[in-house]
Amino acid sequence: MQIKKSIRKFTYILGAILLAGFMAGCSSEKETNKTIHIAYPNWAEGIAMTQLVDHVLQDMGYNVELTMADAGLIYASLAEGSEDFLLDAWLPITHESYIKQYGDNLEIIGTTFEGAKIGLVVPSYVEINSIDELNSNADKFDGKIIGIGQGAGIMKKTNVALKDYSLSNFELIPSSGPAMTTALGEAIRKHEPIVITGWQPHWMFARYDLKFLDDPQGVYGASEMIQKVARKGFSKDQPEVASFLKNMKLTGQQLGSLMDVLRTPKTDVEKSAAIDKWIQDNQALVDSWKK
Repeated sequence: MQIKKSIRKFTYILGAILLAGFMAGCSSEKETNKTIHIAYPNWAEGIAMTQLVDHVLQDMGYNVELTMADAGLIYASLAEGSEDFLLDAWLPITHESYIKQYGDNLEIIGTTFEGAKIGLVVPSYVEINSIDELNSNADKFDGKIIGIGQGAGIMKKTNVALKDYSLSNFELIPSSGPAMTTALGEAIRKHEPIVITGWQPHWMFARYDLKFLDDPQGVYGASEMIQKVARKGFSKDQPEVASFLKNMKLTGQQLGSLMDVLRTPKTDVEKSAAIDKWIQDNQALVDSWKK
């Protein structure tokens, strides 16, 4: 009798342990499934869209982990599955090489913005209007084109432009998005010539009077789309988030206003408050993405 009681007690204990382990496993799996990893480049529109999606997904009950990196590293991380998605994919031209390299392990979820453009940009007071006029005016620009991160698609295209337009008198200077806009602002303040690797949408076009240099050889291509690119299988693993991302679309005015509200705040608390205010002002739009 005592042996039977002991066996019964042991069975109960073992069952409780197994059940606890099962529940813990479910809890851990559930917690893992509610964690979203977003990679983003140090570009104005990428930062703005990522901060916005971070806030919305947290409101939807998800844990969000953000990683800033160069575009090349982001695509490699998506392909290996260590990051979930990128909101700032410029297609079909700027990031074409990444899609060719990693496309088999990626999925394109949807388009956020249409009519995006890249190229060489100068202040409107600069007298030249075309890339093929740069070489003969190299001294005015100190022989420098101010760029952004080395791995960015626009930097690769600019290296092609240096060859195709025989810009032997110029050097492409890598920096970052913020460093580039700082240099631009300083040059405009002094009313000096400057040429940068620029793109639209960007808040600098709202703040300064700028122009794209004509690109007669078509190195930078026509207008593009900003799309969401995810690791392969993401839509199946996270259908609610994938549906939200597919619905997420922004006009030039909406994206411009989003970037603009993040230009002034300095601290993380101020930036968070600015995003919350933008969501509040555009609540109907954000709610439509969740359906």
